[in-house]
Amino acid sequence: MANGSVRVRFCPSPTGNPHVGLVRTALFNWAYARHTGGTMVFRIEDTDAARDSEESYNQLLDSMRWLGLDWDEGPEAGGPHAPYRQSQRMDIYRDVAEKLLAGGYAYHCYCTALELEARRDAARAAGRPSGYDGKCRTLSAEQKAAYDAEGRESIVRFKMPEEPITFTDLVRGELTFTPDNVPDYGIVRANGAPLYTLVNPVDDALMEITHVLRGEDLLSSTPRQIALYKALIELGIAKEIPSFAHLPYVMGEGNKKLSKRDPQASLNLYRERGFLPEGLLNYLSLLGWSFSADQDIFTIPEMVAKFDLADVNANPARFDLKKAEAINADHIRMLDVKAFTEACEPWLKAPHANWAPENFDRAAWEAIAPHAQTRLTVLSDITANVDFLFLDEPVEDEASWTKAMKGDPAALLTTARARLEGADWTSPESLKEAVLAAGEEHGLKLGKAQAPVRVAVTGRTVGLPLFESLEILGKDRTLARIDAALAKLAA
Repeated sequence: MANGSVRVRFCPSPTGNPHVGLVRTALFNWAYARHTGGTMVFRIEDTDAARDSEESYNQLLDSMRWLGLDWDEGPEAGGPHAPYRQSQRMDIYRDVAEKLLAGGYAYHCYCTALELEARRDAARAAGRPSGYDGKCRTLSAEQKAAYDAEGRESIVRFKMPEEPITFTDLVRGELTFTPDNVPDYGIVRANGAPLYTLVNPVDDALMEITHVLRGEDLLSSTPRQIALYKALIELGIAKEIPSFAHLPYVMGEGNKKLSKRDPQASLNLYRERGFLPEGLLNYLSLLGWSFSADQDIFTIPEMVAKFDLADVNANPARFDLKKAEAINADHIRMLDVKAFTEACEPWLKAPHANWAPENFDRAAWEAIAPHAQTRLTVLSDITANVDFLFLDEPVEDEASWTKAMKGDPAALLTTARARLEGADWTSPESLKEAVLAAGEEHGLKLGKAQAPVRVAVTGRTVGLPLFESLEILGKDRTLARIDAALAKLAA
């Protein structure tokens, strides 16, 4: 390792919304850097002008900040290897490509797309590997001149060694790739634009990355990068070959890799629903890593303290939304009440809230918050749970009304109203006893007796603890809503 210090990198492309597989990769890199006291490099791979966008770039930075995954070098932080956007490093890649050509590590390939496809078809028909066959590897100066005279375009290909490449993956153990499975590959387009196959390892080399933690889908490119690293070392551009750790696939529905187009893949979805960053990161860390055999809930500092690549599993990990929600609910309950009330604030305002801003009663919110905290799965659930406090009338839910108003609800509500009018409104227990007594008069247990009261007051059959809710709503508003329900029943 360079200077004995771990240096990892997270290098997304700014295309579209960040997805949870990308976040899992960022998290493992960040956790490893923080666990080892190393350096987290954040690099933007924005060489695809057709797909990259400034909006996505800004989303990436915003997402990393929201998640709390800070970086030591990169956009806004700066660092000794700036710039950290590949679109600003093109001169570097051109210089490296020229050195690879001059050193005999790369060559110009003049094969057209039609010629390549024809030769691939023939190889497949003969049962041979269908990768590039090396036709332009040994072109003479005269042949190159003839192709140039024809006006043929050429790409630059890296010349792969003709012996197996073996390396030890920190997740999968020792792996060997034979030459027929790793043919010569393109590193510069015909228009001179460098390809990912060049810029990614060149940046890793120049930024002295010691550990490459990335998705399993990139495993097949690793022998190509190792060969390129060896060339860069011989040219004096790189100091060492980094260690590789290929993280397991995140699987979605039907045992298929979770794709960017999968509805469950978008990070923005979880932000909008009100996942806590800590809850989401806790769950994503379990996609390929284990904290311990009997503990799934932990803080991010606890994760950092224990994170070890030796504990990363090579087997695919299934994304389970219900488990993600359950873990997030645990993290909501772990907040102190003040932090919880502050975290809910965005969902108590427009556009989420369906009440007038002037109707929001902060004292009522702070009183109900501890009761709400134990009931939420995601923070956005809070809006529907507390709207009865801030609306002039409860939300009309005919399904809840029909479900609750069975038997003789008017008689029950009349009795409950009378009992509640004489109850102690500073005591939820007194309000409970009033409704219980009303139920007993009509031969009903508490569960059946409180259902019409709950729907009359809150509009819903399920919600926060009823009697604490009534106390916070207050006597006058509660009785007025029961009166309104009785009027509706009479009508």
